Amino acid sequence: MSRAADIDVRPVTEAEYPEWLRALRGGFLLGPTVSEDELKARATQFEPGRYLGAFDGDRCVATFRSFTQEVTAVGGAPVRADAVSAVTVTATHRRRGLLTRMMTRDLAAAKERGDVVATLIAAEYPIYGRFGFGPATHLVEWTVDVPRAGLDVRGPLPADGGRVDLVDGDEVRKIGPELHERVRRATPGAVSRSDWWWQLNTGAVRVDPKWTEPFWAVHRAADGTVEGLVAYEVDDRWGDAKQPLNTASVRSLIASTPAAERALWHYLCSIDWVTQVKSGSRAPDDLLPLLLPDPRAARITSQADWLWVRILDVERALRARTYEGTGSLVLEVTDRAGLTGGRYRLEASAAGASCAPTRDRAELTLDVAELAALWLGDESAVRLAALGRVREERAGAALVADALLRTSRRPWCPDMF
Repeated sequence: MSRAADIDVRPVTEAEYPEWLRALRGGFLLGPTVSEDELKARATQFEPGRYLGAFDGDRCVATFRSFTQEVTAVGGAPVRADAVSAVTVTATHRRRGLLTRMMTRDLAAAKERGDVVATLIAAEYPIYGRFGFGPATHLVEWTVDVPRAGLDVRGPLPADGGRVDLVDGDEVRKIGPELHERVRRATPGAVSRSDWWWQLNTGAVRVDPKWTEPFWAVHRAADGTVEGLVAYEVDDRWGDAKQPLNTASVRSLIASTPAAERALWHYLCSIDWVTQVKSGSRAPDDLLPLLLPDPRAARITSQADWLWVRILDVERALRARTYEGTGSLVLEVTDRAGLTGGRYRLEASAAGASCAPTRDRAELTLDVAELAALWLGDESAVRLAALGRVREERAGAALVADALLRTSRRPWCPDMF
């Protein structure tokens, strides 16, 4: 067994990329074999310096990748992020500090580049808090019992002068990016989608042999403006009495207006033979259940944390977002990694915010991971104080934090990366 000190953590070269990809597939238990088609397609996205590997001799035993991303802050401002992905450690080399070495190296580089935050989707909850990440958005998945929902599916759809049309992947690549940008700027927690994302999700590039083409439906307003887009698939299931019992499963649904969102859900629930609709990942306060005459027809089938955030620059992160309330708060932010942290005074109002270092007495003390959980407005400082994860230095400071930081709608990240 090699000693940890003998394992080299370094940026991956193009020549080492096939070995890195083999280790990635093995780490995610997908099997170590990489097809030539997959290697050729994925190699086009290789970015020197942003792929890290741990090498035991010539064999890659841990993988790590980051890429440039934008995440939407409260109020719609795009914030530059270091998106972390493809994190694996081979089962034979666990508990040797390889992830710590890769993460430390990447976050230091992100700080040097001037990234405001780092982001990731955590496969396992306990891993990333020790690196200063906190869960900043959550998701819920609903399953709708269509016959029970009470929707009138006999009339024309939609009823507001708009229309829903089926389109193909070529059309989606034309209309999808602009719509997504409108939705993203209005959705705290949403992240940017690259051209590669649209190619993968419409089948223009295929790296997964199990990928199947979904149905795509677009909602256009009466004036022709594209306001919504849904990708879904339908299974083929029949009951013993020859009745159809099909399920429509949503892969992605975005809408720039409540009317478009309502129209697309109504459309999905009106497809002949479909008796059940699975929503895919939605915000915990999504409109879906209350769009149904009988909201109990939508039952929660999954709920979890989703986007995790690691703040790299407290001042810029807190200045980037907007605030619904007015007030002042002195925060003592601790960061064991030393990337950010210190004592800051936040002055916030609907007109804007300032955040700067101060020597004034702290009113609320918290770790950078807890600040990340509060940053997009999804968590409560009062709740964290009750758990002992936030400490009030002045009575009532957690209430002030909630009045400033919490939002009327919960943040949502529609994407996996």
